[in-house]
Amino acid sequence: MAKWLSLLGLAARARKLVTGEELVLTEVRRSSAKLVLVAQDGSDQTKKRIMNKCEYYNIPIRLVSNRVELGQSIGKPERVVVAVMDGGFAKKLIAQIDE
Repeated sequence: MAKWLSLLGLAARARKLVTGEELVLTEVRRSSAKLVLVAQDGSDQTKKRIMNKCEYYNIPIRLVSNRVELGQSIGKPERVVVAVMDGGFAKKLIAQIDE
C-alpha cells in the first residue's frame, strides 16, 4: 500500500476529510478544501467538473489510483472524490503523491 494511502486514512480518522462530489464542491467554493483527490476511474464528467472548480478557486488537485483504493484507505466503500480540509495533511499528501 502506498504511503499516501496510510496518511489519508490517518486524516480520515482525524476527521479532516470530506467525501462525495457535492460536499467536496461546497468546500472548494468556500476555499476551505486544501487538496482534492479524484480517482482516475471516476466518470469523465465528474473529473472535469471537479478539476474546473479546483482550478477556478486555486485548490490543488491530484488524480489518484482508483475509487476502491481511495474508499478503502478511509474506511468507506468506493469513493471518487475526497477533499482534505487540513493544510498540514494536504502538504504531506501532495509531497507523497508527487514522489
